[in-house]
Amino acid sequence: MIRKLRLKIVGISVMTVAAVLLSAMVILALSTHSQMVRSSEGRLLSALDGRLDRNELPGSSGQPCFVAEILSGGTIHLSGSSYYNLENEDLVLGIVRSALEQESESGVLHDYSLRYMRRVGTLSVRIAFTDCTMEQATMRSLLLRSGFIALAALVILTGLSYWLAGFAVRPVKQAWQEQTQFISDASHELKTPLTVILSSSELAAGEPDEAKTKQYIDNIHAESLRMKELVEDMLALARAESGAKLVMEPVDLSDTALESALAFEPVAFESGRTLAYDIQPELSVSGSAVQLRRLTDILLDNAVKYAAAGTNISLLLRREGRSAVLQVENKGETIPPEKLPHLFDRFYRADESRTGGEGFGLGLAIAQSIAQTHGGSIGCTSAEGVTQFTVTLPLLKNEPMKRGKDAC
Repeated sequence: MIRKLRLKIVGISVMTVAAVLLSAMVILALSTHSQMVRSSEGRLLSALDGRLDRNELPGSSGQPCFVAEILSGGTIHLSGSSYYNLENEDLVLGIVRSALEQESESGVLHDYSLRYMRRVGTLSVRIAFTDCTMEQATMRSLLLRSGFIALAALVILTGLSYWLAGFAVRPVKQAWQEQTQFISDASHELKTPLTVILSSSELAAGEPDEAKTKQYIDNIHAESLRMKELVEDMLALARAESGAKLVMEPVDLSDTALESALAFEPVAFESGRTLAYDIQPELSVSGSAVQLRRLTDILLDNAVKYAAAGTNISLLLRREGRSAVLQVENKGETIPPEKLPHLFDRFYRADESRTGGEGFGLGLAIAQSIAQTHGGSIGCTSAEGVTQFTVTLPLLKNEPMKRGKDAC
């Protein structure tokens, strides 16, 4: 599919440029031809008026002409440039006869490569002739050179377009690969609970012992909840990455972070960790309070899962310039540097054994999408047993002014 898209881009580019070049060639050819015709007809008019220079030769500033005047009695009087051999009477008669037979007063005698102009008088008919071989040769040369240049340009453009199209389809290729990987990973994650549900339902249907039947039903219920959580996470991630316009409203990020910290304080205590938080008040951002609360919840939940037993988890929210910086830090095993760039990939778990297989590896991907949707960024550092996630979000534009007024 990607290759077809790339070739389609190349085809559209080449056809567009080919149409432009063809149009330019046609305009140039018509313009040149029209200019040469006007020049020739001007010379023919001068010849009909009797203003001839017998010494003009092909390649000079003018065009050699000769005039045939047909009197009423049929006599033909010839005059004009010495360039033309007018001694061949049969040839001259053929030229004059052909010019008289033409309906138009001016045109080209293709059999003789002559341009003519006819003027009918009271007692005679005057016809001026000039050689149009140079005119035709010029047009052929122009068309050949233009065609060669256009062909060379199209060949170069085709190669260049194919090369540039590779850059154009790279995001599409990446998105396609991510989508394929997402479907594969989601299918893999759904396969286990579905297998448990099917197996438990089959065993429950044929189990006479009520206690075991209840155990199978509990397994079905637990795995159903697990599937529901996975589906909700995938929907949340899809909404965050869909590009749908988010309804932005002022959000007190300090209150949101505090609510999340208070909610996770007992969770951390029950898991044998302590949660400490330092939240600078009245930091307002623009966005969704629900999503920003979820962002903080994800980071705290991740810290609780990966923090070493008996250690502290810290939540810090402060102002840095025109940005609000949210940091969640926990102590535990250092994340290897090669794994850090993949922490925000979907379904990625740095150490599944430490989570007991409870998570799906979507939390940090959702957190990254929420941060980016709100015009911010998220990153992670891990060294000497300390892992820190940092989220940077732009403050409201009137936030500095409001703080200044409060200070007064």
